[in-house]
Amino acid sequence: MNMNNPLQPFLECKEFVILDGALATEVERRGADLRDPLWSAKLLLENPDLIRQVHLDYLEAGADVITTASYQTSFEGFARRSLDREQAADLMRLSIRLAQEAREKFLANRTNCSPRPLVAASVGCYGATLHDGSEYRGDYGLSMAQLRDWHRPRLQVLAESGADLIACETIPCRAEAEALERLLEEFPETPAWMSFSCRDERHVCHGETLAACVAVAAKSPNIVAVGINCTPPRFVEGLLRSLANVTSKPLLAYPNSGESWDAERRCWIDGADPLDWGAAAKRWHNAGARLIGGCCRTTPDTIRAIAKACRSGFHS
Repeated sequence: MNMNNPLQPFLECKEFVILDGALATEVERRGADLRDPLWSAKLLLENPDLIRQVHLDYLEAGADVITTASYQTSFEGFARRSLDREQAADLMRLSIRLAQEAREKFLANRTNCSPRPLVAASVGCYGATLHDGSEYRGDYGLSMAQLRDWHRPRLQVLAESGADLIACETIPCRAEAEALERLLEEFPETPAWMSFSCRDERHVCHGETLAACVAVAAKSPNIVAVGINCTPPRFVEGLLRSLANVTSKPLLAYPNSGESWDAERRCWIDGADPLDWGAAAKRWHNAGARLIGGCCRTTPDTIRAIAKACRSGFHS
């Protein structure tokens, strides 16, 4: 690595990193109403205590990394709620602080000496803030320069807010990956991972190969891990194996439950087969993943199963 990699202590001492699971769908499961363009960011305004509690529950389930409730935050989105730019930035900073507070509470009761859990500041793709499902299409109609300019203000706030690293998540197209890779050059001390949403065993949602997108992302010295998120679990092994000769950087996999999101009806469509997450984590590790967790519709129990499988060893 060409820069400080906060993941390295975990990889050196146990060869894997356990990521957390869903935040938005988990708070919905606990009764929150997220029928709003701000999605999980709505709770930064209305119920930050619930966000903090979910972070803590993931740490207690075994997560080494918790990801902030900033995925859907944007200056434009908060402006539609009559918040000015400083108020919006304060809410972005709050998302970091809530995760840090959960970590401190967790550490106060911990007796082992494993590495200190990390806080990853979530940077969702441009399409996430459109609230129309385009994060699963990538058909934005924007140039790389426009995407870079759009991402810059939020990334600057989050990069300066004390998170351990940035999580560029659910990236659906090569153009946005390149925009973010170029943008990260402006933040040379900020480590990040980049993960892509995919539609089959080889391609990201927009249609480019995952291998081509990862090759772009991995050029950045800031990028400390690359891989897949919010993708059906059945595609994960093939996607990971498609990266075997693309990069030497650690691979990550945190798929969704396998259900589909209906953007028009604003609901999840059942149809996911029951998944043994522990067994799946072993398969993904064998396929190259070193960072493993869950995305939409996963829960602390999901992460608990993954963590148990990791602790027991990855041999079949």
